[in-house]
Amino acid sequence: MSTIPRSGTPATSSVFADGEISFWYQEIGLPARRPALPGVLEVDVALVVGGCTALWTAYYLKQAQPDLRIAVLEKEFAGFGASGRNGGRLSAEPPGRMRRYARTHGREAAVALQREMFSSVDEVVRVAAEEGIEADIRKDGLLHVAINAAQERRLRERLPVLRAEGWGEDDLVELDRDRLAERVRIAGARSALWSPHCARIQPAKLVRGLADAVERMGVAVHEGTEVTEIRPRRAVTTHGTVRATYVIRAWRGSPPGCAATAGSGCP
Repeated sequence: MSTIPRSGTPATSSVFADGEISFWYQEIGLPARRPALPGVLEVDVALVVGGCTALWTAYYLKQAQPDLRIAVLEKEFAGFGASGRNGGRLSAEPPGRMRRYARTHGREAAVALQREMFSSVDEVVRVAAEEGIEADIRKDGLLHVAINAAQERRLRERLPVLRAEGWGEDDLVELDRDRLAERVRIAGARSALWSPHCARIQPAKLVRGLADAVERMGVAVHEGTEVTEIRPRRAVTTHGTVRATYVIRAWRGSPPGCAATAGSGCP
């Protein structure tokens, strides 16, 4: 099999073609499918779409209350969507500017959210070690590098804003040219901001390992099970209806049914 490059772009691999789930699954191979929903089911919590949002929710729910009956419902396989095809970066940076959260929930809540995001990076690393999830995790931090005067000015202007949003001196460190060169050498680099709150991961390994972990805890993970409709306390699937006290729409990357994730059906 050969790679067919997009127009104007070179092929970077002779064995990987766009559309084969993701680069990360090219490395580890596609998983064997778990059994589909066998029919009508009654649980306490039904989680629609089997990505990180659902699996982490199931993990902590089971830890808090081990007797909960929890089912994860996924059209393809756990980690098929955005959770298994992201950039491989476990970062504490928020999705968007924190001022948006402050407008709706207040500044203190926004800063508290940022602090929780810092601790979440270490929590993922901790859980992976505890559950024996080999996800090629390496926590070396994150760099924003300025290679011209305009970029350097923007970094410096942004710094006091980030300080006000909860990034302390240990959370975000200014590096001059020499201190940056001790970490990485980039042609023309002038300065940088470095944060320790970031790790490299192999996302497909992480999400598949997390699926195995919640299954060991007693969570039912039903793959090949498309959710076609969500009703109050009901998730209607192609294999039967799941009745649940709580039905959680557990997608984040994009809604189910979108081409980007090929998830578990639009509600």
